[in-house]
Parts: sequence; C-alpha cells; structure tokens
Amino acid sequence: MFYRAGLQVAAALASLSVLTGCGLLSDSSSEVDQKISVGTTSSPSTLDPAAAWDGSWELMRNVFQTLVSFPTGSTSPDPDAAEECRFTDATSMAYRCTLRSGLTFSNGEKVDAEAVKYSIDRISKIKVKGGPAGLLGSLDRVETKGDDTVIFHLSKADATFPFILATPAMSLVAPGDYPADRVRDDGKVTGSGPYVLDSYEPGKQAQLTRNPGYKGFAKRKNDAVTIHYFDDSARMVDALKKKEIDATYRGLTAEEVIGLEDNKKDNNGLQVVESTGADIRFLVFNPKDPAAGKPAVRQAIAQLVDRDALVAKVYRGTAEPLYSMVPKGIAGHATSFFDTYGDPDVGKARAILSDAGITAPVKMTLWYTTDRYGSSTAPEFAELKRQLEASGLFRITLKSAPWKSFQEGFTKGQYPVFGRGWFPDFPDPDNFVAPFVGQESVTGMPYLNREITDELLPSSREESDRGAVSQQFKRAQEILVKDVRLLPLWQGKLYVASGEDIGGGERALDPQTVMQMWELYRKTSW
Repeated sequence: MFYRAGLQVAAALASLSVLTGCGLLSDSSSEVDQKISVGTTSSPSTLDPAAAWDGSWELMRNVFQTLVSFPTGSTSPDPDAAEECRFTDATSMAYRCTLRSGLTFSNGEKVDAEAVKYSIDRISKIKVKGGPAGLLGSLDRVETKGDDTVIFHLSKADATFPFILATPAMSLVAPGDYPADRVRDDGKVTGSGPYVLDSYEPGKQAQLTRNPGYKGFAKRKNDAVTIHYFDDSARMVDALKKKEIDATYRGLTAEEVIGLEDNKKDNNGLQVVESTGADIRFLVFNPKDPAAGKPAVRQAIAQLVDRDALVAKVYRGTAEPLYSMVPKGIAGHATSFFDTYGDPDVGKARAILSDAGITAPVKMTLWYTTDRYGSSTAPEFAELKRQLEASGLFRITLKSAPWKSFQEGFTKGQYPVFGRGWFPDFPDPDNFVAPFVGQESVTGMPYLNREITDELLPSSREESDRGAVSQQFKRAQEILVKDVRLLPLWQGKLYVASGEDIGGGERALDPQTVMQMWELYRKTSW
C-alpha cells in the first residue's frame, strides 16, 4: 500500500555517517543536563501549519503531531497521533485513521476526530498562496465517525496521500486557538507534539521543553531544546566553536563544512555528520516578464549555465550538478537537461537567441533570498551572473531580500528570475514535479501543462508500486526541459556539526530531511 521504490532513498536519508570526531560511546542519562541548543540559518516564516510549505517545518515537526510520520529509518509513514491508518479500498480513494486514545493539546483540548477534520479543512479554507493547500489537491472531503475515526475521501486515486499526511503542513492544531478562516499570528503554538513552545522571538530563538502530555512515536533523549536563528553562518560556526550552541543544522557554507572536517585539532574536537541529501536548487522564470517570458531566452540560459563550475567554485564537493528536477537517489531521476543541451556552449546559446530575433544582450534581474538557504547563496548567484555575462549575451543585475519579503515578492509575480530551494516533503518523484505545476504552484507562478497535471500525475498516483512510474516521470521531465520554466542547478548534501559531547546527530534527520530535535542528547562519557 505504501511506496516501495522510495525505500532506497529513504534508507539513504536516514543512514548518516560520522565523517569526523568521536562515535557514540554511551546513551543519554538523567545524570547529565539534557538541555540542547541548536543553531540554524533557516528561521520560520510562520508558526501556523496552514501557511507553511517551507523551512518552518523544522520547528513544526517538533511541536506538533501529524496522524502519521517518518521515524528515523522508516521507509513509509508510521502512526503518530493515529493508532492505525490504511486505505479501505483497492482504488486508493478512501484513507481511514483511528486515533490514539487520551491525546490532548497543550491547552487541554482533546485531540479527537473533529480536531483532525478542523485542522485539515482549514488548510483548504484559508488557502494561503504558495502554501500547503496545494498538497491536498486529491482530497474531496473529511468524514468523522465517533471521536476516534477519520476517513479521508479522495476525488481521485492517490497512493501518495499517506505521505502528504506525514508532512508537518498537516500538523494537528487545537481548534480553540486557531481561527478556521485565517492564519494564527500571535506568535504562539498549541500542539500535541514532543515539545511545547515556551517562548519565541522571531529571527532570534525558540525555546522548547518536553511536552508532559505527549503520546507518540518520538523517544525523547533530552529535556529541552533552544533553537538559535542566525542570519549569517559564520556567526553560527563561531558560536559552535565557542560552545555557545551544541549543534548546527542548515546553512553551513562549503568552506565551513570543509574547515570543520579538515581542522579537527583547531576545532576543539567538533564532529560533522553527513546526510545524503535530496534537497535541490533551481531557477524559476516568470512567464509574464518581457525577457524571461520568451522561451528562447530561457533556453539560452539553460545552454550557458555551467553547473560543474558552479559546484566546484561555490560548493567545493558539498553539492553535485543536477540536470533534472528529480534528484539522484529518487526513482525517476534522469539527466534530461544534459541530454538536451550538453555542455555549456556560447555558440549554441547565441544561435538560439538569433533564431528568435534577439541580437542585443538581454538585460535581466536575478533575485535570491539572503536568509533561507545559507551564506553560499550570494556567491552562487555571483557565479551565475559571471557565467551569463561572460557569454556576451546577457547583462545581469542581482537583487536579494530576506525570505519573508522575498516570498511575498515571488508570490506576487514581481521577480523576472529567482532562485528557489526544495527540501522533499517525501521521497518520491511526485514530490519533485507536482508542487511546481498547476494553478497553485509553490513557486507562486502558475504553470499549466495539461499533459503533466491531467494525465501523467494522475496515472502515476494510481500505482502503489512506485518503481512502476518511471515512464510517467521521464515524460514529465521531457516537458520540463522543453518549457524551461524551471532550471535545476544542483543537488546538495546536509550536514550536522556538533560538539564531541553531543550524540544522536546520525539519527536526527528524518526521510524528509527535517531535524528531529528529540534525537540529540549530551553523552555521559566521550
């Protein structure tokens, strides 16, 4: 009933190897102060799951529950707030969940079937642009039976639906504290997850403590976690070296990773844990822009971008070139852009523009965000500018903005070309195609292609054996290459850096590459 082809990538994402530093010599102990501090350059854009389809999931996974979830090492969703979930029919159109008994939210409200229905229904009702409502395209209605049973009736077959329910966007919220028709914006959280959010300062820190009423799969190995949000990775690494924080996640530059790995003696024994990543970076083109809206301009850029140079100069082995929106390790991966464009070639790019009647250098503005994907983003876009201008075919202006205003800008269609990153909702090719097409594309740019949305995706979702859908996604990628509305750049790796007294880093990332804070602990001996 669940994905089998996702087995390899999920296992890879869950199997982390310590590159430097000490191994785990002992488990956590009540004799040691189990309060952990973690640094990241990815701060939440919202605290309300109904509005979150971005790095806000990091915090949400730790303070909310979903019906099903991805424990470390799992290859398909396991019950969390639910006792059991399963499809009740052979057509994958009715999904039934029975809740655990005795669940409560942190405000004392019951986590019952009506609360589940309320939580899911408000996502579709609020329908935040660029938000997670797009994940629920196959949901027709939510039915409750008694206090403990919820049935999701789908409008079409969708074997991916259990995986969608496992995303933090589908977190269960207390109806009494969350308006049905608007996003909660008081800076507070009411969930039933492993931790309670005690305090929150936007852009600065979040204080989490153990939720005494939690019932779920998480085996918490610490008592409290403080998440520090940094706007610069150098400051974050400095804080790690000074032992002001215990661990880091998201935002390390390639130089910082290499420096931590290679200079063990100078880094007070800091350790680095590497995760096989399925996160990708890509450019998004605005079809309404005078320049980016021309297919020949997009195709010329696709012909010029040198991914090998980009990865070598900026990421130094911590990423690899990507020629498909579906990354390596995911069923359906291909090298479609390389197959079409081959190596970078100025002559071919000039011919593409000339055939379209474009002879003067094309003036374009490329936008990127300053505080979402790490400090390497600015050098990355500087290198893209260098490559495009070196051809003599483009004149590039670079502009940037913090994530919140950046997100507002691209959802309003204000940017001609902009950079986006994508961390998987779940390890399946569907999740690297479906979010970017259709009227409600997560890029904020409607991308209407009937063959993908009306034929290829529905056909693939009827198949529970995900290894049998490669042909649909091969065809989808051929269409993406032809349109060049999206241009994949690179696929990354993820790193957790920590002090040598911190254990659990090798288990802290789930198959969605979201940090499970409860896995971290301070070792009794090392």
